[in-house]
Amino acid sequence: MARTGFCDSKALLDLHKKADERRAPLRTWANACGPIDRCQPVEVEESKMEPERRWERRPSAHTSEVIIMGFHEDSRTCKAADGCVEAPVLPYLHSMQGLHSLHTLVPSLLRHEVEIALENLDLIWDRTYAWDMFLDMMRTQMQYSFPNADLPRQFTDATRAILVEWIIQVHELLQFQEETLYLAIHLLNHSLRQLKVSVANLQLLGMVCLFLAAKKEESLLPEVSALCSLMDHAYTKHQLLRMERKVLCALKFDLSFSPPLHFLLLFASVARCSATVVWMARYLLELSVLEAQCVVFLPVQLAGAALWLARHVLQECPTPEGEAAWCLASSIHVGSEPTLLRIMHILATAAAKASSQETCATFIKYSSSKTLQVSRHPGLNNAAGLLSVCS
Repeated sequence: MARTGFCDSKALLDLHKKADERRAPLRTWANACGPIDRCQPVEVEESKMEPERRWERRPSAHTSEVIIMGFHEDSRTCKAADGCVEAPVLPYLHSMQGLHSLHTLVPSLLRHEVEIALENLDLIWDRTYAWDMFLDMMRTQMQYSFPNADLPRQFTDATRAILVEWIIQVHELLQFQEETLYLAIHLLNHSLRQLKVSVANLQLLGMVCLFLAAKKEESLLPEVSALCSLMDHAYTKHQLLRMERKVLCALKFDLSFSPPLHFLLLFASVARCSATVVWMARYLLELSVLEAQCVVFLPVQLAGAALWLARHVLQECPTPEGEAAWCLASSIHVGSEPTLLRIMHILATAAAKASSQETCATFIKYSSSKTLQVSRHPGLNNAAGLLSVCS
């Protein structure tokens, strides 16, 4: 057993080898259809006009109803908690032909686009309650962040990064959906702060969190004995099931979570982002799970920062329709400008050094043709250029 608490077993994913030299998956039961790609284009439909109203951004942490976004008839500006006027974070056009009264169109158009996006992403079955579900996602995400990024004394950020890297490899091997990964990391972050876990049992805790996330998100589950074999039988079935009970009791059986991936795909659908932008944003977002300091941010803030940075890295040629759609998506308040710039600084730094780090499973994962090889984009190698975008 190594000092990090991991067994001295071979790498689960030999991604650096050729396809015919890699170790075959242990079983074929794990979601044979693979992860679902929910990035689909959304058709624009006409929406009804409403009386002229102006958009008001209300930070949820300081409102009684805890609503991130809303509009008010007489509001012209929005003030942050410190009293200063908060400017729009995402860029948009102030003068567009045919849209002389943008503030009149925003409330009804945004609601319409959000409803269509949620339906096309298979996040809802009935569009009737789509808007209410979106507002609930924005409200409940407040409980998914932490006041600080401090870990228990026996753990370090490097130890956590190694564990998350291993979870990503197991997740990829079992072909689970992306939501399962984000839920597993969320459960891990909570468990590390609510359970007394020794370094020797850290790998066991990571596997249990992934197992619980799979029980919630997946339709086909691996056997417990197969999970033990993935840990080189360093732990028994009894130990795994006992750790599972401890985690569930510590979390009070609360496995609810609105992953940042859902917000990312929703924003990208409303903004009519290209497939390359979406894959780049997904890559940057997954890099955030390796950074311990990102646990203090809300899922919607991580999603907004990843999408904004992806657009600036790729620098695609703008179109009038695309800019209008981005303008509509930017009307959603995802956080203050300093907060988003801080997140983008973290993501830019992580992306610039991803290929040279020991924890490079995410880099390899997004270097395949399926993901359009976004992790190998030359714009990510220039750390100074990326950081200049975030300043």
